[in-house]
Amino acid sequence: MEIILLQDVKSLGKADEIVKVKDGYGRNLVAKQAAVEATPKALNDLKIKKKNEAKLAAEQLAEAQALAEKINKCEVTIGIKTGENGKVFGSISAKEVAEALKSQKNIDIDKKKLVMQPFKNMGSFTATVKLHPQVSAELGVKVVEEK
Repeated sequence: MEIILLQDVKSLGKADEIVKVKDGYGRNLVAKQAAVEATPKALNDLKIKKKNEAKLAAEQLAEAQALAEKINKCEVTIGIKTGENGKVFGSISAKEVAEALKSQKNIDIDKKKLVMQPFKNMGSFTATVKLHPQVSAELGVKVVEEK
């Protein structure tokens, strides 16, 4: 019996896979709503679903690439408190970089997408922004003395 898995089944396969199983096991999976029988209608529905998912993934990749181009051209400036002789107090975290990008360039990204160590001194740095598993961008960050 051929079935289409609706969810991941241990030692059998992942969701949306077509697998061949013994009749009794297949009926049990269908009864548990973990699978459906591979009828022509179900196979066609699966084909349409995969096509839509591929289209959606391509759109997300294109959006991420467009945003990456925009971010690669950006540089944000962040002020930090300093004491005598230019000694820096604290550090610049991913949260502060994300907020600066939002306020200065009107680009909203999640702080969790920033791959960086906190900046603990003044100067120019780069932070990597992971926008998509296949797309990342480099953001210029300039840390200056706060007036």
